[in-house]
Amino acid sequence: MSKIFSISQHEIIHQIKLSCQIPTVLESIISRKIIAATAQEMGIRVEPSELQQTADQIRLANRLQKAENTWHWLQKHHLSLDDFEEIAQSNLLASKLAQSLFANRVEPFFAEHRLDYMKVALYEVILKNEDLAIELFYALKEQEISFQAVAEQYIQEPELRRMGGYRGIVPRASLPPELSAAIFAATPPQLLKPIATDRGIYLIKVEELIEPQLDQDIYSHILSELFTDWLKQQTAQVEVAVLLDTSP
Repeated sequence: MSKIFSISQHEIIHQIKLSCQIPTVLESIISRKIIAATAQEMGIRVEPSELQQTADQIRLANRLQKAENTWHWLQKHHLSLDDFEEIAQSNLLASKLAQSLFANRVEPFFAEHRLDYMKVALYEVILKNEDLAIELFYALKEQEISFQAVAEQYIQEPELRRMGGYRGIVPRASLPPELSAAIFAATPPQLLKPIATDRGIYLIKVEELIEPQLDQDIYSHILSELFTDWLKQQTAQVEVAVLLDTSP
């Protein structure tokens, strides 16, 4: 027979404190207040049709296409329909505020940081022995062995081995600096000299350098970064008086 426990709001707040989550919760509350106040100052309003569209996007993101799934999700998170609407409104207000504040700064930011958004198609093998890496490098240069053969012999990970060491298309930002500098100075297709790192000695073949385009994904990423930085600056200027009712 399952046990039933009654949990009060006081206990929930107490657990948040014990879990050291109060600073995170306070930051979220302050951010929401800053967004609401700034949006009001700028005359930004939420239209019913926009709110419905945002609510649909939240359902889609949480796989809540069916009404039954939505109901279970609300119960799981102890949310009412009014709470759900408030979530949608907060998300939409933040999105519209970000557009109003920073839409005209996305393109200049992209142009200034264009190199950061470059990508590369590459092959790699990581070795432990530098002498072996140099030996294989010259063997590859002289076409005495193929990169596929090197990958099959020295890569442990099955999937990467089957791909012949092909990493796919990799964003510059995800590469360690010691690799990034050499990779993006290459003239593809080019085999790079072995590069020593903490992880090992890299043998890298640069297949293609991919110039970035300001597509929707990059646009959204930049807009989100600009807005997040602004929100952090605003939050840092706020003094908070926390009123916690500690009574059971």
